Amino acid sequence: MEQARRQLGAQTKQTEIAFFGGSFTAIDRAYMLSLLEAAKPYLDDFYGVRISTRPDAVDKEVLLLLKRYHLTAVELGAQSMDNSVLELNHRGHTAEDVVTACRLIRECGVSLGLQMMTGLYGATPQSDIATAQQFIVLHPDTVRVYPTVILKDTDLARLYQDGAFVPYTLARSVDVCAKLILLFAKADIQLIRLGLHDSDSLRQNSLGGNYHPAFKELCENKIFDDSFLRQAALTESKQLVLTVHPKSVSKLVGQRKSNLQKWQAMGYSVTIQTDERLNTYDLGVCNATEITGSTGI
Repeated sequence: MEQARRQLGAQTKQTEIAFFGGSFTAIDRAYMLSLLEAAKPYLDDFYGVRISTRPDAVDKEVLLLLKRYHLTAVELGAQSMDNSVLELNHRGHTAEDVVTACRLIRECGVSLGLQMMTGLYGATPQSDIATAQQFIVLHPDTVRVYPTVILKDTDLARLYQDGAFVPYTLARSVDVCAKLILLFAKADIQLIRLGLHDSDSLRQNSLGGNYHPAFKELCENKIFDDSFLRQAALTESKQLVLTVHPKSVSKLVGQRKSNLQKWQAMGYSVTIQTDERLNTYDLGVCNATEITGSTGI
């Protein structure tokens, strides 16, 4: 903690102390309190404490206890709002538990985060999108989306090896999550994580061939590819001017210029210009003859 404080300097006032990687309120109470007590000398230096936990491990008593340690945010590992999917994956909680926990967290006056997993055993693209839509009704401040990755020597791996579980292909996973990005953006809910943190262990121990270290980038590339193809189909010309926000140019172009290469192979010649007034995932497509003064990229 001392090292973190030295490295962050004045930024600590905008930084939270986080207890992640498990269900913080479901661990032994004495151990939970010992961790909070260890953080207590530093609470005045940081913005507050952020935790992740299970939806069925939240009640008013534990939230009031955590508030004494400057609790600022609770993220719930909801994973799905489909009770059949939750049961198949032995999650141990229900969609109703998620709703109840969200209400209690809101009443406690702290920030609410929800985490979901796409492509779980028994899930479909439709059920994943329905989960996101139900998240939006609960209006969390933040969401994290993790596509399911099968790890060796797990129950899910055994189901996969037995043929009982057919995971999403990478392409399907990208397609679903690209739609989720747009849903959350339209609802003005901050998507703070999409995809798992890359690691050698994850690459070496994943099964199914659907893990990608730059997953979010692939999803954002698809958003712009889909938008381009939809709008280009309505334009007779193959000479087009594309307009995006300056920070979205790389998303439009695609990983290793994959989108540009695809469009060029289809016979399109595109010029890219930027407009700061656009939102992150907006794309304007116009006939080049109707636009002057564009800068090609």
